[in-house]
Amino acid sequence: MASADQVQTWVDRHGREIHAYLWRFLGDAQDAEDALQETFVRALRYRGRPVAEPRAWLYTVAGNVARTQLRRRRRESAVLTPLDVEAPAPEGAAARDRWEPVRRAVDALPSKQRQALLLRRYQGLSYGEIARVLGGSADSARANVYLAVRKLRKAFPEEVR
Repeated sequence: MASADQVQTWVDRHGREIHAYLWRFLGDAQDAEDALQETFVRALRYRGRPVAEPRAWLYTVAGNVARTQLRRRRRESAVLTPLDVEAPAPEGAAARDRWEPVRRAVDALPSKQRQALLLRRYQGLSYGEIARVLGGSADSARANVYLAVRKLRKAFPEEVR
């Protein structure tokens, strides 16, 4: 079992970047905070061999937690009926409206492509690190990033130079 001191060290070293990854993955600050907490709770409960690369392992755990939250969110939204109430537009609504199609396009990517894109472009992980997080080779990580970018360029041709 990972010791509390070891997990605290991981929180101090990797907490901010894991939180940023979860925020980008989930698109919601509160969900990202919940997922971050669950990631480190799982790290505390982890029973097994020592973790050779904590950063990659934490990204793997965080990705699993995020995918679980997304599945839960989809199930709950399928059950709930939308309310016909218009809420006042929050500040920054125009900017949010402009980026919403991009957010939906990224969300529509296959899970591995979305994760690889976020890990590479926003978290700055190398293809080797992405391979360790997602399982697979550096070449497959590179291919996932490439396919994600290609799909986004196809969805938004007016933005491509």
